[in-house]
Order: sequence, then C-alpha cells, then structure tokens
Amino acid sequence: MTASLSRVLLTAVATLLGSLLVLSLVLPTGTLVAGAGLAGIAGAFADREVLQAIGLTMLCATLATVLAVLGGIPVAYLLARVPFRGRALVEALLELPLVIPHPVIGMALLLAMGRESAVGALLAPVGLSVVNSPLGIVVAMLVVSAPLFILGARESIARVDARLEAVARTLGDDRVMAIRRVTLPLARNGIVNAGTTMWARATSEFGAIVIVTYHPRVASVLAYDRYVTYGLRSVLPVAAALVCVAPGVLLMIRMARRPERA
Repeated sequence: MTASLSRVLLTAVATLLGSLLVLSLVLPTGTLVAGAGLAGIAGAFADREVLQAIGLTMLCATLATVLAVLGGIPVAYLLARVPFRGRALVEALLELPLVIPHPVIGMALLLAMGRESAVGALLAPVGLSVVNSPLGIVVAMLVVSAPLFILGARESIARVDARLEAVARTLGDDRVMAIRRVTLPLARNGIVNAGTTMWARATSEFGAIVIVTYHPRVASVLAYDRYVTYGLRSVLPVAAALVCVAPGVLLMIRMARRPERA
C-alpha cells in the first residue's frame, strides 16, 4: 500500500511539474498572439518591412544551416568515431559559443571580420563586407547556432553501430562510401532534428546580429527597433507574425523525417 501510494504521489507531482513547464512555454507566445489580435497580425503581414525582415531572417537561417550541415557532418563524424588526443578540448571549443553572451560574440566577429580586420581587407576588393550585410547575418547565425547542429549530429552518428560500417567495408565499400550508404541514412532523423534545432535557434538570434548587422534588419532586430521607438504594443504584430510563420516551417522540416525502424 505504501509503495502504491508513493507511485501515485510521484505521478501526481511529475504531472503537475510537467503541466507547469508546458504552461510556462506556451503562455508567453499565446499571450503575445492574443495581444496582437487577428487585425494586428493581418496588418503585420501587409507591412512590407515586416515581410522583408521575416523573409531575410528565414533565408539567412537556411543558408547558415546548409553551411553547418555541409561542414558540420564531417566534424560530427570525427568526434563520434575517431579517437584522438585533444578531442575534449575540441568539443569544449565548439561549445564555447553556447556559453558566451551573444553580444560578446558579435563584438568578437567585428574584431575578427570587421572592415579594419585582415578578413575585412580580403573581402573588400570583391565587394563583400560582414558588417551591415546579409553575409554578416549568416556568419553571426552560423557561429552561435552551428554548435547545436554539430553536437546533435555527433550523438546521432555515435548511436549507429560502428560494426555496420565495418561490414560494408568488407563488402567492398571504402570508408566514405560506407559512411554515405550506411551511417548517414541510419543517423538521418537525428541529423534532421539537429538541423531543425539549429535553424530555429538561428531565426531567433538577436544579440550577435544587432552588433554586426543592424541594417538590413532581421525580424528580431526589427522588433527591438520598434519596441525602442514606439513601445511594446507596436512590437506585438511583428512578433505574432513570426510566431505564426515559424511553426509551419518547422512542421514541414519535421515531416521530412522517415519513420523510425526497429
């Protein structure tokens, strides 16, 4: 009887805590959308500046995610499969942007890639600049969000049995072919999840972007600018419009997952 009562109490406490957590996650965005109202959201979608900001945000986040996937999968495989000295140090360096305040990362990007830097001097002759350009937005999103993809992809690859690669190699595949035909398909859902998480984080980035690229303005910077200029009520339609758009994109990405197989 005591054990049964303990299980009931534990279930009740877990349910209560879970419900409070879900409420704390849903309540702010729900209040935001309700505060904007249908008329406010419709007005935001009719605002050319808002549409441009949302479009720029999603385009730059997508480009940053694509770059992270192309460059991050080899890094994730290396961390998951190849033992080497200093791996813990490499992982710590990759996780560093997750713990540094993002405005500080923006300042570091200005020092490393601004107009006065060596990188800026190399980009200037070809008409490129990291400061106040879409390139700067992509770079800022990539730096602050790519660690989420690499770490997630690493865990997905590590969960694939390495013996399956060995079997593929005994059947004639080289290492690259075995990875492409065996490891990556089996780790696909985890990699998609990691990419989705990175994309979502990139679309919400503000701190690094506002330092590197105030113009052109992404959705987060536009919302901040209107808040500072006009007050809280003016921000609600912009934020609500982004809340309405982003879940649809995330849902489409999630639908790209294949059903898990035993």
